[in-house]
Amino acid sequence: MATNLASGGAATQRNIPAPLIDDARRHVYEAAIRTPLVRLNYDGPSDIYLKLECLQPIGSFKIRGAYNAVRLLPELLQEDERRRGVWTVSAGNAAQGVALAARKAGVPCKILMIDAAPAAKFDAVRRLGGEVVKASYDQCWQALADRAHPAMTGAFIHPFEDDAFIAGNASAGLEILEDLPDVDCVVAGFGGGGLSCGIAAALKARGHKAKVFAAEPETAAPLARSLAAGSPQSFPGWKASFVDGCGGKSVFPRMWDLAHHLLAGSIVCTLEETRKAMRIVAERNRVISEGAGACAVAAGLSGKCGSGKIVCVVSGGNIDLAKFSELVTLSDI
Repeated sequence: MATNLASGGAATQRNIPAPLIDDARRHVYEAAIRTPLVRLNYDGPSDIYLKLECLQPIGSFKIRGAYNAVRLLPELLQEDERRRGVWTVSAGNAAQGVALAARKAGVPCKILMIDAAPAAKFDAVRRLGGEVVKASYDQCWQALADRAHPAMTGAFIHPFEDDAFIAGNASAGLEILEDLPDVDCVVAGFGGGGLSCGIAAALKARGHKAKVFAAEPETAAPLARSLAAGSPQSFPGWKASFVDGCGGKSVFPRMWDLAHHLLAGSIVCTLEETRKAMRIVAERNRVISEGAGACAVAAGLSGKCGSGKIVCVVSGGNIDLAKFSELVTLSDI
């Protein structure tokens, strides 16, 4: 299902300033790498390319936004605040990004982490020096809305909502334009919206007309619901799944102010479509993609992005190998 904005009254339009995106681009490679764009070796409905953010040092695009956000924290200029460090909320990828950024900045880092996250993500955060505090998904989502939690101290790094984080993510969009100037469409998983909106902001800053779609799993598709209603909505039927890196419980109002005018729509994929996409990427390109990255590929393969050259952002590869093996070796239904 592809959902676009319902007609209705005017809504607030938020934008990410182009100078902030350009500044982020100058600095993100102090922590991130410039990831390759490769053709998907599969005959789909369009020419499909993969933006391999799973090859980042932390296995996810989140290092871009996390590093930029930590770098720009005014609190890190004050010694007493440096001792308190930084914290974030995460299912695992932003946790690794903030932990690595904090290590580079020489400050402590605490993570309020969803207790159902894959073991591989917990292990990675601890390797990077992050202190993990486990909490339920509901508690973590509430902490994101409140920007506070009783167990957390220090400067809060929002993992998708703030301009500096989104501007860091936008650097991936600039790379796509450089590698494929005639791109027609980009599709990326939508959890909080920081990746898809960042890429769309980058394209807008360069005056490019390519459409940017969000991809959401059928079990957690609040953006599709919001676009249909014309206002930010919760997703009442939310269910946890192996697509843990995208698909939130709601669309935050500040992210709605970006998404409703920057994104062309939301493409909702079934878990089976996502699993098949995961296997196609593994078989044809020998790439490990986690659920959120495979969801974007499933959306690209659906035929709902239009024709032409489509870039699917493989946003991460942080999935337990046993779970990955189970998913890619299941017989097709």
